[in-house]
Amino acid sequence: MSKYYSQDILYYIDAILKYSNYGKAAKSLYISQPHLTQVIKRIESQLNCELISRSKLPYRLTEQGKIYYQYLTSIENNYAKLLREISAVSDIDNKVIKIGVLPSLGTYLLPLFLPKFLDMHPNCRIELSETLPEKNEKLTQNGELDFWIGQNSRNISPNLNSISWGKDSYRAIIPHCCDLYQKDVAIIPEGTIDINKLLCQKLILTSKGSAIRKQIDQLLSIYKVEPKIIIESTEIHTARKLATSNLGVTFIPESIYVKECPSEYNIYQIPIDELNLDYFIAYHNERKLTNIDKDLIDAFLIHGQNN
Repeated sequence: MSKYYSQDILYYIDAILKYSNYGKAAKSLYISQPHLTQVIKRIESQLNCELISRSKLPYRLTEQGKIYYQYLTSIENNYAKLLREISAVSDIDNKVIKIGVLPSLGTYLLPLFLPKFLDMHPNCRIELSETLPEKNEKLTQNGELDFWIGQNSRNISPNLNSISWGKDSYRAIIPHCCDLYQKDVAIIPEGTIDINKLLCQKLILTSKGSAIRKQIDQLLSIYKVEPKIIIESTEIHTARKLATSNLGVTFIPESIYVKECPSEYNIYQIPIDELNLDYFIAYHNERKLTNIDKDLIDAFLIHGQNN
């Protein structure tokens, strides 16, 4: 069997169909365009058919492509079933729990509850998948991850169960290069800035696919703003640092610490009804929770909220 018969191909095809552009698809997958093109061409050569119709926009699967896509999906579904069955008979005293989380989010959330949980279950081992939310979501759907920790549960797949903390707020960092900056003001009062004007500033945003970016893109669409994006980053802490260094406005969860420095930038508390998030832990709705699973969820809720 070809090495290209893998789950990665599903990601590749999904991205190509989503963007109808190989360059943008490759960028979203963090691979090079030549590599993406080469992989698809090799598969098409092996199967002696065209998988994706590129003659007009948007790109679509050919009839042969649909059959191949269904084949790959069936492999993943069978593999997920295999993992669930193996997990069900695994030795509970040496349980491995696989958790997906975005690296910047894990830096904040995991220390809040994992130490308490592992105190309760010292023989349990945690394996992390620190990657983008879209990939972690798909891995959880396929049964390759036991749990996925993220933010904004209203955007996740309906075949995942999620348990959240409730709503939390965002703040905007407004450096002195922006016309909304207020001299020598550390904290701008909530509700005193028009969100539309805030979105029209030079922006530093997290990369496409992140939970924060999805919300900002939705706001840009609602207010019909063509954004002036200066730079994108996969790391929220990089975006924060660039904003405080006078590059442009960025949006960060309230959980991210920002030192007050009114001579360089303002911190604006965005009204929670305009922009908010919730931290959640999710799992496949066909998963039968063990007592250890339930303890992990309880630790996430209790110790996370308390901190």
